Amino acid sequence: MMNPRLGILGRKIGMTQVFQEDGSPIPITVVEAGPCWVIQKKTREKDGYEAIQLGFLPKNAKRVNKPLSGHLKKAAVGGMTYIRELRVEDSSGFELGQELRVDMFKAGEYVDVTGYSKGRGFSGVMKRHGFHGAPGSHGTHEYFRHGGSVGSATYPHHVFKGKKMPGHYGNSRVTIQNIQIHEVKGDQNLILLKGGIPGARNGLVLIQTAKKKGSKKTSG
Repeated sequence: MMNPRLGILGRKIGMTQVFQEDGSPIPITVVEAGPCWVIQKKTREKDGYEAIQLGFLPKNAKRVNKPLSGHLKKAAVGGMTYIRELRVEDSSGFELGQELRVDMFKAGEYVDVTGYSKGRGFSGVMKRHGFHGAPGSHGTHEYFRHGGSVGSATYPHHVFKGKKMPGHYGNSRVTIQNIQIHEVKGDQNLILLKGGIPGARNGLVLIQTAKKKGSKKTSG
């Protein structure tokens, strides 16, 4: 039976690299993960599904509005900068006010990381979709970066949904699966992940046990 998925909220610090014994570098993303506190539990009997609500990054309680302050008071925790819900198999294994730390994960395990990609504003088709553009020779200067024809005047009289066109690029929810943990520094609340993850520096991310690989470790 697969182990239940674990999860924790974190903040992307930035990227660095570490060197292996043979001198080859490994790209590393450093994430400040936790501590998080359980603010609310949801059950299948009452809410229709099992989940817990996590709070991350404490902040001054005076800066929390009264409805949210009353909600946090039930778990006996102060103000929280981020509050997110995490689906679990059984919420009965958690207690209100329980502290979750990054040392729940181990080096070598695989995790799925969810965050919001960098927002790049309104972008054309070459930047947004990777169009090659027109040739740079004579006669093409007027439409070099243009997307080309988008539809017909007679049939079907409209542009099909999903057509790749200019528009808002980035700032979308992205999940990257099966990222391996290089190291966990529990005393500093840091987790070092191999490779890149979505988002800019200081962006909020959700780290969960990999859905496809579970807690499988590498043989190396």
